[in-house]
Amino acid sequence: MAHGRTAPLPRLHRRVVAALAFLAAAAAGVGILAGPASGASASSFEDFPFAIKGNVRTAGEAIAGATVRVTGKDAEGADFEGEATTDDNGAWSVGVPTKEGTWTVELVESSLPAGVTVPDGFAFEQEVTFGATSTVTRNFTLGAAERQTVGFWDQFLSRAVNGLNFGLMLALAAIGLSLVFGTTGLSNFAHGEMVTFGALMALLFTNLSLSIWIAIPLAVVASAALGLAMDSGIWRPLRRKGLGTVQVMIVSIGLSLALRYVYQMFVGGRTAQLPGAVSQTIPGLGPIRLTITDVISMAVSLIVIVAFAWWLMRTRIGRATRAVSDNPSLAAASGIDVDQVIRVVWVVAAALAGLSGVLWAYFRPGIKWDMGTSILLLIFAAVTLGGLGTAFGALVGAIIVGLLVEVSTLWIPSDLKYVGALVVLIVILLFRPQGILGRRERIG
Repeated sequence: MAHGRTAPLPRLHRRVVAALAFLAAAAAGVGILAGPASGASASSFEDFPFAIKGNVRTAGEAIAGATVRVTGKDAEGADFEGEATTDDNGAWSVGVPTKEGTWTVELVESSLPAGVTVPDGFAFEQEVTFGATSTVTRNFTLGAAERQTVGFWDQFLSRAVNGLNFGLMLALAAIGLSLVFGTTGLSNFAHGEMVTFGALMALLFTNLSLSIWIAIPLAVVASAALGLAMDSGIWRPLRRKGLGTVQVMIVSIGLSLALRYVYQMFVGGRTAQLPGAVSQTIPGLGPIRLTITDVISMAVSLIVIVAFAWWLMRTRIGRATRAVSDNPSLAAASGIDVDQVIRVVWVVAAALAGLSGVLWAYFRPGIKWDMGTSILLLIFAAVTLGGLGTAFGALVGAIIVGLLVEVSTLWIPSDLKYVGALVVLIVILLFRPQGILGRRERIG
C-alpha cells in the first residue's frame, strides 16, 4: 500500500551527496574568498582589443611566477596600469585598451624567483609601440652570463641540493599515495588534485588575512577533512559494493577530471603566489643557492617524514596499517577494524598531499588549478621506483626522482627534465621490476 512519505535516500546515495557537498563548499570558498590572485589584474582579461605579450627566460629555462607590469595612457588620456604573472612556460600577456601612444613594459625585479641571476646592465623596462597588428611582443632574457662562468661541479652541487628539496616535497605526496595503494589496492589518479587542494586552501586562508603560519596548518586540516569526506562518501561505499580495482581506478580518474575543472572554474587560469614566495638567497653557501623558504621547506619535510615513520612503526594504528596491508582478511580475523584503518589512511594520505601542495606552491613558485596534475606522473614514478605499496620505498624513490629531475638539466633542456626522470624509471624497472625496496610487505 502506498504511503504519503517519500522513501529516504539509500545510505550510499546520502554519503555520495555529503561528499560532493563538501567538495562543492570547499571549491566555492576558494572561488568566493580567494579573490584576484597575486600578480593578476583586470588588464589581463580578454575583453581588451589589444595585447602586449612575451616571455621571461634565462638561457634556455623559462621563469614562472615573475610579474610583468605595463603602464601607459588609455584612449581618454587617463593613466592605465596592468600586470600579468608568467606561467610555467615563462609566457605572459597583458591586455590594453588602445594601441595608440607608447607603452612601458617593466619586469618587476623583486618578483623574480630566488636563484635567478640578472646580468649587469640588464634593462628591466622596455618601450613598446604598436604597428599594424593588434598585438606586440617583448621578451626578457636574463642569466646568460652565469651559465658561461659557473663550473660544472658547482652547477651539479647546486642542482643536487635543489633536487633534494624537490624530492623531499615529492616524498610527502608519494608516501600518501603508497599508503592508499598498500591498504586498498587503489591507484588513485585524483591524488594530484588532493595536492592542488592543499595549496588552494592555503591561498584561501591567507586571503582571509591569516598569517601563513596559521594558514598552512589549517590547509593541512582541510585536506585531511577532504580525505575523510572522500572515503566516507565515495570509496567506502564502493568497497562495500565489491567493485573491482579497475572499476574503482576509473572512478578516481573521473574524480580527478571533475575536481580539476571545478578548480579552474572557480580560480581561473591565473597563477597566484603565497606570502614569502620570493625571498632572499642565503649568502655564504658558495655555489649552492638556497633561500630561507627553501630551508624551511626542507626542514618541514624532514620533520614530517620522521614523524610519519615513528607513527607507522611505533604506534598501534601504524602497526594495524601494516597488518592490513599485508593481509586484510587475517587482520580482520585478528580483531583489527579494517574499515577504520583505511579511513585513517585516507586522512593521513590527504593531509600529506595537502602539505606537499603548499611546499610545491613555494618550489614552483605559484599556485595553478592544474599544479598537482603536473607532478602526478612523478609521484607515480616515485612509488613505482621505490616499490609498489612500500611507504619507505616511496621516500627513496621520490628523492631519486627529485635528484634526477634537477640534475638532468645539466645535459638535457629543462623542458624535458620530467621526461628524463620517467625514462630512467623505465630503465631501472627493466632490471628490477619490483622496485628498489619492493618486497612482500606492502608498507614499512
